Amino acid sequence: QVQLVESGGGLVQAGGSLRLSCAASGHTFSRYAMAWFRQAPGKERDFVATISWSGGSTYYADSVKGRFTISRDNAKNTVYLQMNSLKPEDTAVYYCALGTTGLSVSTGRYDYWGQGTQVTVSS
Repeated sequence: QVQLVESGGGLVQAGGSLRLSCAASGHTFSRYAMAWFRQAPGKERDFVATISWSGGSTYYADSVKGRFTISRDNAKNTVYLQMNSLKPEDTAVYYCALGTTGLSVSTGRYDYWGQGTQVTVSS
């Protein structure tokens, strides 16, 4: 069984930065792709970013490209999402996910999910 625990969310003004963390346990973290998704109230869960098992490949949603950076530390079983130049439209609950079938932008390709962390960006 895999456990994913996100942290680092909070309230920030537009233009500010936050760094989310997701700590994994109960699985061989370093073998698998990881991703971040987000879900705003009344909307579907959307893809944000994904990173390969080695960290050598990353992919971003167009809406966050150039502002967000996904990274991982396999020694610490942790994946990060550095969020800069935040906008009010980035407000959402952010979820990390672990996928055993490789990089994907689809929620259905990820097997394990965290409980989410709230990010609120004020204008």
